Amino acid sequence: MVERISAILKKNEKILNSKDECGIVFYENKNLILHQVSAWPDSLVSVGEKVSSELNLEMYPQPCKAVQSTDVAMLRIEPLKWWVLGSTINTMPIEKGSTLDISHSRTHIKITGDKTKIFLNRFLPIDFREHSFPVNTVASTTFHHVSVTIWRSKNYYEIFIPRAFASSLWELMLESASQFGYEIK
Repeated sequence: MVERISAILKKNEKILNSKDECGIVFYENKNLILHQVSAWPDSLVSVGEKVSSELNLEMYPQPCKAVQSTDVAMLRIEPLKWWVLGSTINTMPIEKGSTLDISHSRTHIKITGDKTKIFLNRFLPIDFREHSFPVNTVASTTFHHVSVTIWRSKNYYEIFIPRAFASSLWELMLESASQFGYEIK
């Protein structure tokens, strides 16, 4: 297997703000397993049921939602597409849909901390309040003119950034996070 090299190349750093606080914690998923599943309009339900069953999930997610278990998640990123996070997926007949391993195309950053929502609103035009963006909500948006996907999982806000733009966006994130104090784990 190819050894993956991080696109952001920052490890275990802690920067406190002027009040000696650390309001943001970043985690990079260095061994991202991400597969895209696409369906045709007439096979959407059967593909969704097949994939969610294969992943031992109770159901497949509706648009802009995610379903997760302990170690795998299924995110509905477009009307006819899902992302499967944390597991490989079996191929399917072309008449039903397709699967594609996109693990190396994205950098996956998980963000938590008491200043996370304020921090994210510096970059993303999304209302992150609980009633507008509850757990297991997924959105595609732009971050400094780059298309990104954000998912609010149980414990994190998880951002999927195209790998080619990860380094420059990472620098912007760290610069902005310094006002809140941050840690990279």
